[in-house]
Amino acid sequence: MGTRLLATTAALSLLFTGTAVADEQQVDRRIVQEGLDQITATAAQGVQLRVTAGRERFTARSGTAELDRTRPVPVNGRFRAGSITKTFTSTVVLQLAGEGEVELDAPVERYLPGLVDSRITVRQLLQMTSGLFNHTDALGFSPQEFEPIRYRQWSPQELVAISTSRPLQAEPGTKYEYNNTNYVLLALLVEAVTGRSWERSVEQRILRPLRLDDTTLPRGNTGIHGPHAHSYGLVDGRTVDTTRWNPSVFWGAGDIISTTADLDTFFAALLGGDLLKPAQQAELTRTTAVSPGYGLGLFVDTLPCGATILGHPGSVPGFASYAYTSADLQRRAEFSATASTGTGDPTPGYFQVLTEIFC
Repeated sequence: MGTRLLATTAALSLLFTGTAVADEQQVDRRIVQEGLDQITATAAQGVQLRVTAGRERFTARSGTAELDRTRPVPVNGRFRAGSITKTFTSTVVLQLAGEGEVELDAPVERYLPGLVDSRITVRQLLQMTSGLFNHTDALGFSPQEFEPIRYRQWSPQELVAISTSRPLQAEPGTKYEYNNTNYVLLALLVEAVTGRSWERSVEQRILRPLRLDDTTLPRGNTGIHGPHAHSYGLVDGRTVDTTRWNPSVFWGAGDIISTTADLDTFFAALLGGDLLKPAQQAELTRTTAVSPGYGLGLFVDTLPCGATILGHPGSVPGFASYAYTSADLQRRAEFSATASTGTGDPTPGYFQVLTEIFC
C-alpha cells in the first residue's frame, strides 16, 4: 500500500472524530454506493462522488446536506478541496520553470531572500523534502481547538514565521515529510516571480483557460458560495456548524473551493499534458528514493490490488476530499465528504469505493 494512502486514511479518521485498468470493466455502482453509505453511517454528514470509467460516467452521493434536514448532498456542490490546492500551486511553479523564470534546483533564497535556510531548493519544497517544520503542526484543528481561531486572517509571512521559529526537522533533501509550509512558500515564490498575487496567477493560468467557473480562491472569505453541504463538529459538548471559517491559515497549501466536475477537468488536463511543457510534465510525476510516493505536488500511490493512481487528497477542518486518476486517465474519481459528530472510522468505506473504481 502506498505510504500516502496510509496517511490519507489516518487523516480522514482524524478529521471525522502502476497498473492501468481495462476500461471495459464496469464499475459496480451498488458496491460504490454501499461504500459511500458506510462512510456517512460512521463519520460523515454527507458525501458526493464523480466517477469516470472509460465511456461510463456517473455521480453518486449519500447522507444529507445539513443536519436534521432531508435535502440530499448536491452532486454539483462546492466544497473546500484542502490540499488538492497544492497541485494547482505546483502547476503554476512548473509552468514558470518551463518559461525559464524558475529553476527547480535553485535555492529558494534566490527568489525569497532571507526567509528560509539557504540550502533549501525549490524542488525540495515541491517534493516535501525541505526539512522545514510544518506550521500547521503548531495549531489545533479539531473543532474544539480550531474554534478560537476559525475566523482569524493570517498573512503568509505569519505562517512561515511559525515554521522558521522551530529548528529544521531534517537536513534539506534527506527526508520526506508532508508539510503545508512548503506550499505557502511556493505561493510566495509565485508572487515574487510574477509580480502578481498567487490567486491571480492560478486564475489566469489554470482556472480561466480550463473554464473552471465553479472553482474559487477565497482570499480570506469565510463562506462557500453556491450549492454546498455543511459540516459539523463538537465544541464544548455541543454540535457546531463548522462550514464557515477563514482558510488563510492554509493559503497556497489548501484554501481552494471547487467541485468534483472542475477537479476532474483540471486533473485530466494536467495529467493529459495540456498545462505543462514535456520537460516539466516529466518532473511532475518523478519520485525519488527519499520521496517514493510524492512527485512535485502529486501523489503516486499504489492500492492493495496493485493499481497505481495519481492525484491528491485534501483534509481541512470539516472537509475531506480526493481526486485520483489511473495513469492512462481512463479511470478517475473525485470525492468530497463533510464531517459529522460521528466517531466511527470511514476508512473501510473509503477503500471499498477506491477499490471498486480502480481495481
